[in-house]
Amino acid sequence: MFLPINAKEMAQRGWQQPDFVYVIGDAYVDHPSFGPAIISRVLEHAGYKVAICSQPDWKNPNSVNIFGTPKLGYLVCGGNMDSMVNHYSVSKHRRKTDAYTNGGVMGKRPDYATTVYCNLIRQTHPDIPIIIGGIEASLRRLAHYDYWSDKLKRSILLDSQADILIYGMGEKAIVEVADCLRDGWEVQYLHHIDGTTYRTKEPDTDNAIMLPSFRELCKLKSKYAESFYIQYCNTDPFVAKRLIEPYDREYVVQNPPQKPLSTEEMDAVYALPYENTYHPSYDKGIPAISEVQFSLVSNRGCFGGCAFCALTFHQGRIVQTRSHESLLQEAEKMTHHPDFKGYIHDVGGPTANFRAPACEKQLSKGVCPNKQCLFPIPCKNLRADHQDYVNLLRALRSIPKVKKVFVRSGVRFDYLLCDSDPTFFRELVEHHISGQLKVAPEHISDEVLKYMGKPKHAVYQKFCRKYERLNEQLGKKQFLVPYLMSSHPGSTLKEAIELAEYLRDIGHAPEQVQDFYPTPSTLSTVMYYTGLDPRTMKPVYVPTDPHEKAMQRALIQYRNPKNYFLVHEALTKAGRTDLIGFDKHCLIRPKQGEKQRKVEAPKPAKKPSKPAKKQQLQKPTKKPAPKQPTPLQMAQAERYLKKRKKK
Repeated sequence: MFLPINAKEMAQRGWQQPDFVYVIGDAYVDHPSFGPAIISRVLEHAGYKVAICSQPDWKNPNSVNIFGTPKLGYLVCGGNMDSMVNHYSVSKHRRKTDAYTNGGVMGKRPDYATTVYCNLIRQTHPDIPIIIGGIEASLRRLAHYDYWSDKLKRSILLDSQADILIYGMGEKAIVEVADCLRDGWEVQYLHHIDGTTYRTKEPDTDNAIMLPSFRELCKLKSKYAESFYIQYCNTDPFVAKRLIEPYDREYVVQNPPQKPLSTEEMDAVYALPYENTYHPSYDKGIPAISEVQFSLVSNRGCFGGCAFCALTFHQGRIVQTRSHESLLQEAEKMTHHPDFKGYIHDVGGPTANFRAPACEKQLSKGVCPNKQCLFPIPCKNLRADHQDYVNLLRALRSIPKVKKVFVRSGVRFDYLLCDSDPTFFRELVEHHISGQLKVAPEHISDEVLKYMGKPKHAVYQKFCRKYERLNEQLGKKQFLVPYLMSSHPGSTLKEAIELAEYLRDIGHAPEQVQDFYPTPSTLSTVMYYTGLDPRTMKPVYVPTDPHEKAMQRALIQYRNPKNYFLVHEALTKAGRTDLIGFDKHCLIRPKQGEKQRKVEAPKPAKKPSKPAKKQQLQKPTKKPAPKQPTPLQMAQAERYLKKRKKK
């Protein structure tokens, strides 16, 4: 039974007043892949009445009062995604659809949704407790760089006027907050709960770290880089200290994270009575459900440590897992769904092949604050073992009505190579790929990979060769599809051209390329804003000019006629006109009437590693020479470029 979304449904349950009204920026989907569903069901299991106020009209204060005044307080979540990422592409253009809204319609939530909803509540309830959470609040809990306004912003607690912020996953923290409010605690005194951030005028400085003030952060970007790295090294629930960030009239205090859930606790969370679909009032459906309806979440947390990823800041580095019994029970139930076709789309989490903490000590002593498990090389204490995951996948494959079990949420290939037992890699190739395996090398330049926190390119090359051999041994024709990122801090036109040459050599033409997106609270975003690597405090080159970013992106898709002029400009600017011509090594042909320039390519400083063979990636036809754009394509490209420059 769904939780009530209006007064009529609340009355049907016999409630006079809910304990909490949960205001969310998404449509109401009662599925454990959606954060609000987990929090509301956890509270219900703890004995609380929760009503869902989904996508209220942010221009009407009464839209959040449809249930009357809640007994204990309001919960607010901007949605499963940061509302700004949901609304805007990296080029800051408005997206056309919203996968978390009925029919995919855009515009049902405001920008900075968490802040707007809280201020809406404060118009009619100036004194009621407001607790905020979710990804938007979690990653903005302290001062942060906001890409869309291009400035440093205060903690979301201050701008939203909320009382408490629950960061991370929050199952333990939300129940503890609810219990305190039920027992008569005033919200301004709830300062002891792990996994929360709060405002105060008199912080407890015992065993705490005083961060630079917001005023200092605004004056010196280097101070922000220093402050962020202190936060980054204090994300472990066992060793992290309390962090205090001063503002002019008050302080924002971050308590250490909540302790990781045990396997039994994880099982209990996922065994709650979810409906596993969207509320029936949505006549056109919620597009986001299609990606997760027949997938299994087997873990949370990630020790991968990618600099552009916010998982360290949100879920933490300690991997937490569900039991085989819990997952098998969910999978068996899934097979009875009328739309189930026999395919489990995914079994994973942030990283599919992480099924245990990186080493034994993490569950008692925490993670190393200044050291990564996989970067720059795997730690000698790393426990690389896929046997549990292999056993789980085998058990899922044996369930009646299950035809195929896919692994799609991402395999960390450097971790896979650390495992001396080849069983998982072989079974992955044999049973769990639908013709293509998506992996994320992100780049081929070791200089860029260093800033990304990713392994050297040689590691990816080794993985490609093993993948190819396994496919040959098993008689399969399956390919690799690499995810690549342009314009990451550290990437100049030189590195972008190196990546284009690599793609030329392996015969791969990417259909999708991700421009680096500076989202709140990642190491890479701090590099983008400050021009410094917070880990070393050394300067790093950052491509911030939109035109240069467009050139770097175009180089990765240099075969697309629309990108011809951008690629030509990039090669000319970088002094690589040797790549403009008719030879097989050239990326593009000269412009009409332009003579081929005979320029020697710069010699590499060291011998590059042997490129992967063509067969490893999407199977190309004969490697075509770059085509000369037609006059019509040239005219289209010119119009496209002029339009882009105007924007």
